[in-house]
Amino acid sequence: MPATAGVYGWWFRKLPAAIDTSGCAKRDGLTLLYTGISPSKPPKNGKAPSTQNIRKRIKAHYTGNAAGSTLRLTLGCLVANEIGIELRRVGSGERYTFHAGETLLSKWMAENALVSWIAREEPWELEDQLIASLDVPLNLDGNSRNSFYLQLKAARADAKRRAKELPVLPNPGVGGR
Repeated sequence: MPATAGVYGWWFRKLPAAIDTSGCAKRDGLTLLYTGISPSKPPKNGKAPSTQNIRKRIKAHYTGNAAGSTLRLTLGCLVANEIGIELRRVGSGERYTFHAGETLLSKWMAENALVSWIAREEPWELEDQLIASLDVPLNLDGNSRNSFYLQLKAARADAKRRAKELPVLPNPGVGGR
């Protein structure tokens, strides 16, 4: 996988929830459910642009934690009951992760998720087009037209609400490696 700017897609063997995938791209027994870019669009407020690339970003999705990956947060919320994990607040209480469950989430992803990518110098120019033209139910930003959008937002909000009711856990350090 190149350490360059680009667009990536997440394909799944096993669906993380009861999602209508009739409009999703399918290939070789896999279903495309999510697309992302790296780096993000440069800010217009004078802040430095992101130094991320697709290699770093995909690694963060696979081995990081829910605080640093919206995909991990989404997947964890959807498969929590199946694999026995729970979203929790950690450290100062501002960050949400699956704490020790990040390892179980990484295992689920290793068994069920594959990634495709293309190098693209300004990937943000393609991202909106992809989300508008593909059925990618795990994307939230710019995807409110998707039939799974409200269900996904509710699942994430419910998990965060439950986490707020529980004690804050110590920061476990490294994510789901």
